[in-house]
Amino acid sequence: MRSLGGAVLAALLLSGCASVTRGTTENISIATTPSGAKADVSGTEAPFSCVTPCVVEVNRNADITVSLSKEGFEPQIIPLTREVSGSGGAGGAGNLLLGGVVGMGVDAATGAAMDHKPNPVVVTLQPVAPPAPPVVRHHRKPRVPVS
Repeated sequence: MRSLGGAVLAALLLSGCASVTRGTTENISIATTPSGAKADVSGTEAPFSCVTPCVVEVNRNADITVSLSKEGFEPQIIPLTREVSGSGGAGGAGNLLLGGVVGMGVDAATGAAMDHKPNPVVVTLQPVAPPAPPVVRHHRKPRVPVS
């Protein structure tokens, strides 16, 4: 009976823990108009790239930056911020109410209570401005004095 009570207590303590209920990673959706842009994602253990539209899995505690590039369009750099999500905050409150100090520490260390914003990352790429037409200067022939 004692082991059953311990199991129930452990389940109650962990039920509010965001790292258990939400996990330590999240998916970030990346889309561009027009599609087919290269998305370089930095801030992960190993930087990687994908072609839009795409979805990448990142650690919740990572500082993520998405760099977008496509031939004929201006490059874009989108830094993502981290915010406590509604369900992450609920996990933290569960830790607080149930005395899960260890769970709060785990959530803080793993970023489990955080979400990256914006998610999805949706960007309209701007065409590169066409080069200015060359300035044509007409050179006049030097005036020759007439006698």
